[in-house]
Amino acid sequence: MDAVRLMKELRANYEQEADFLPRETGLNLIVSAQQSGGQITARCRDVKVEDLWSLTSFFGYSTQTFVLAVSLLDRFLAMMRVQPKHLSCVSLSCLHMAARVTEDECDVTPADELIRISQCRFTASDLGRMEKIVAEKLRFQSKAVTALTFLQLYHQITLTHATYRKETLSLEKLEAQLKACLCRISFSKAKPSVLALALLRQEMESIRSEDMLEIAFHIQRHLKIPDAELQRWSERVARCLSDYASPKCSKPNHRKLQWIVSRRTAQNLHSHLSVPELPTIPEDRWDESESEDSCEDVTSSGDESLSSSLGSDAEGPFFPLRRRRQTHRQYLEA
Repeated sequence: MDAVRLMKELRANYEQEADFLPRETGLNLIVSAQQSGGQITARCRDVKVEDLWSLTSFFGYSTQTFVLAVSLLDRFLAMMRVQPKHLSCVSLSCLHMAARVTEDECDVTPADELIRISQCRFTASDLGRMEKIVAEKLRFQSKAVTALTFLQLYHQITLTHATYRKETLSLEKLEAQLKACLCRISFSKAKPSVLALALLRQEMESIRSEDMLEIAFHIQRHLKIPDAELQRWSERVARCLSDYASPKCSKPNHRKLQWIVSRRTAQNLHSHLSVPELPTIPEDRWDESESEDSCEDVTSSGDESLSSSLGSDAEGPFFPLRRRRQTHRQYLEA
């Protein structure tokens, strides 16, 4: 019965995934943008996603929070023309929105603390206005179909049907690999169902399980995913994971955000309110009739990347076990 329920749920999500894809024309404009053109480039976007990964680890948020935040960010950037100086506020608003949906209310970091830890130069009021804009433009709902949705379903289906070596297929490792792929804008063009299946097959091949590969084949046939499409994304996944395994690759890491301060300094941090405000966002000039690659500006700029000197969120080529929220509070209350 579980198997039947899982396949029905898989089919339902497959039919909805197109509603949560970024506009491909908008993604192409970002990829083709020049560094000196005053537009968001692919590198700018990738660095901000790495920052989101670092913050997700630092605050102890789930993979679901990170993946939803990236989904919101990519869909918004592909729809609106955002100036680089506003990218920090857009990305942080996406993370805050995602956390409020996926995390327990008591675990969601307050907006002012999120801004301070991320070292951004805008206020909680700016962040709140940005969240409203993002929610309005994306017609934001709490549910979103992402690659993680399919990855979790594929994993459950595999465990239901596999006859042996079930313990070798680690969902935690698959999630870490997915996060690594999402740090590259090229994977935003992949259908979530295809990207998740490419990751699953890659892992099944690495553990040499013919039994599980047969299950992956049946999933592919059930969803009618073309062989050529799956092969293309499987090759890109393999290259991405190979790059991340390289010691030359700079990976996101939250250790840069670990502060050890005196009690007096901590009190000053909590009472610090002299943050320069950004100009009011001219929402009245956002024209829905504009072409999909047009948009108004949105928040702070020039912020140093949190992940520029950061390491990983997993062991080996992936990211280390995330630090818990207690560690973060311990440093702030020291």
